[in-house]
Amino acid sequence: MSLKPASLAEIRKELKNRDPEELAAICLRLGRFKKDNKELLTYLLFDAQDEAGYIEVVKYAIDDMMNEINRSHIYYAKKGIQKILRQLNKNIRYSGNKQTEVEILLYFCQSIRDSGIAIHRSNVLQNLYERQKVKINKALSTLHEDLQTDYIGLVNEL
Repeated sequence: MSLKPASLAEIRKELKNRDPEELAAICLRLGRFKKDNKELLTYLLFDAQDEAGYIEVVKYAIDDMMNEINRSHIYYAKKGIQKILRQLNKNIRYSGNKQTEVEILLYFCQSIRDSGIAIHRSNVLQNLYERQKVKINKALSTLHEDLQTDYIGLVNEL
């Protein structure tokens, strides 16, 4: 026995040899150790079947978090936006769907633009905003052409 983690292929092979009750116990134990694990399990069990609903929930969360941002100083606004982006990146990673990534990041950028926060006063915020636009375009390029045309107008508004 070593302290080195097994490869994904080894884990997959071992999971096939376990019975369903034991797999459920493993998942529950995994969920107890880290908040990220619990969030991923929640997505896989409850949200993965309804991607459109998941996107709407994330959009509501963006709205709530944007309303909570301290706008008294650009420094605090920057910290709040960075915190929101960290959470969104986790949500995007859980989904793994490029269309979901495009929709969430588009909404995030629109929320920043509509928030009234003077992002032009902070190089960090300007760069963060521009990086998100690059990420949107990169994810957009992997989508079907029909979907790309639907989103291009929204991207150009940014």
